[in-house]
Formats: sequence, structure tokens, C-alpha cells
Amino acid sequence: MPRVLMVAILAGVGLAGSIPLLAHHSFAATYFEDKTQTVEGDLVQFVFRNPHSFVHLEAPDEKGEMQRWAVEWGSGMQLSTQGLTATALKAGDHVIVVGSPGRNAEDHRLRMKSITRPKDGWKWNGQFN
Repeated sequence: MPRVLMVAILAGVGLAGSIPLLAHHSFAATYFEDKTQTVEGDLVQFVFRNPHSFVHLEAPDEKGEMQRWAVEWGSGMQLSTQGLTATALKAGDHVIVVGSPGRNAEDHRLRMKSITRPKDGWKWNGQFN
């Protein structure tokens, strides 16, 4: 194989390996993006991480029965560029979450649109992909 072709192939492989992959799952496959649901309850856990952060809270469902809700949020990196930190929310905080409900209601999942902590008026209403 000619030396120039070999160098070109190696350079191409090197460049391809240095480009970050942007593969992502479809939120539309998991959530009803055209619907909105509000859940009010007490924060159990705030998981600030990549690729997605999560808020877990105890709140009643439509029947009034307490459930643990998993609310999917942006990555730690995305949220930190919007001023959020891993200590922004603490277990026990009373919060109101607005989000897109999961396609399986029994999962008690939402995709975050906004979150409010009424005791001090703190609110996030940003964007994430």
C-alpha cells in the first residue's frame, strides 16, 4: 500500500476517534412530549450526573396514593452551565415538578420541564436535550 494512502487512513482514523459521539435515545419513545403533568411532593434524592440527572420524589398519583416518581433531567454538564450544582436540591425539599409524563403511567416517570421549591421561591425553567 502506498505510503501516502496509509498516512491518510491513519489520519482519518485518528480524527474519527477524537470526535465525541452524540448518539442519544429518543425522549419521544419514553415520554408524551405533547402532554404536561404536575407532581408536588418531597424530594427523596437528587442525582446530579452524566448522561442524565434525576430527581426522585415521593408524591401522590392521580388516585392519591403515595408513589416514588423518577424525573429525568439534563446532564450534570448541561445543568451546571445553567447555574445548577449538585447541592441545589436536598432530600426533604418540598418541590413542584412540571414535566412530560412517561408513556407507561405505572412507571411514575416524568421528563423535567420545570421545578420549583416554594419555601424560598427557587425555580429552574431551563432547557436540555
